[in-house]
Amino acid sequence: MAVVTMKNLLESGVHFGHQVKRWDPRMKKYIFAERNGIHIIDLQKTIAAIKDGYDAVRKVTAAGKSVLFVGTKKQAQQAVQKEAERCGMFYVNNRWLGGMLTNFSTIKKSLNRLKKIEKMEIDGTFENLTKKEVAALTKEKIKLEKNLGGIKEMKELPGAIFIIDTHKEQIAVAEARRMGIPIIAVVDTNCNPEGIDYPIPGNDDAIRAISLFTSIIANAVIESDNEAGLKILENLGDEEEFVQTDAAVKNEDEEIVDYSNYQPTESKEEDEEVEDKESQLIDEDKIYKD
Repeated sequence: MAVVTMKNLLESGVHFGHQVKRWDPRMKKYIFAERNGIHIIDLQKTIAAIKDGYDAVRKVTAAGKSVLFVGTKKQAQQAVQKEAERCGMFYVNNRWLGGMLTNFSTIKKSLNRLKKIEKMEIDGTFENLTKKEVAALTKEKIKLEKNLGGIKEMKELPGAIFIIDTHKEQIAVAEARRMGIPIIAVVDTNCNPEGIDYPIPGNDDAIRAISLFTSIIANAVIESDNEAGLKILENLGDEEEFVQTDAAVKNEDEEIVDYSNYQPTESKEEDEEVEDKESQLIDEDKIYKD
C-alpha cells in the first residue's frame, strides 16, 4: 500500500508554495513552475521524499528510539499534539526553548520540577500551604506545562526530530544538527533545505497539508511498533512450541513400552504390615465347622 497518493497531496494543497519574491534559491530543484506569482512545488519529488522520511522514522522507532514532533506555529499546534499523542511520541507545540537538545540536563530539572508540583497537588501538600503559595505554584505549573508538557516523559534525547517549517524553527534545526540527530522536515519554497537529512518539499502553512504530513509520520511510528509487537508474538509462539516438544519427548522417555522384563518396585513397609495382619486373621468358616 502506498504511503500517500498524489490525490491526497493535491486535495490538501501541498503543491502551493510562497510568493515568487519570497523564495529561497536553494529550493529551485523542488519547484515545478510559477502560477500567478506563486511557486508550484513538484509533487513527484514530494512523494519520493515522503517515502524516504517514512522509512527513516520506521528504522528509528524499530531501534527503540523516540521521535520528537516540532511545530510551534498556530496552524501546526493542534495537528502536532494530536498526532504525537496518537502514536505515543513527544512533541513541542508552544515555544522551542533554547537548549532543549543541547542543554537537555537543565531541561530535565524543569521537567522534574513540573512532576514535583503535580505530585504536591495530588498528595495534599497544597492543603497545608497558604493561598498565595498555592497560586504561585499553580502559575509555575501552568507555565511549565505549556512549554514542556509534550516532553514530560522524555528521559533521553530523541532518535529523530520531525519539524514543520524549518524557517521558523531554525534554533531546533541548529540544535539537532549539533547533536547529530536526524532531521525530517517539511520545507516550503522560502526555506533552506540544506542541512536537513530528509527534506520534504511542501506547503507548511495550510492546516490540511500540515495534518497530512504529521499523520504520515505518526503512521510510520505506529506501523513500526506493530511490526515489533508481531515479532515478539512470533518469538513467544516459537518458544511455546519448543517447550511442548521437550515435554512430549520427556513423557515418551518415561513411558514403559515393553512389560516383559518389567520388575515391580519393592513393596513398602505399610504393605508388608497389612499382609502380616491378614495372615494372623482367623478364618471364621473353620471355627463354625469345628
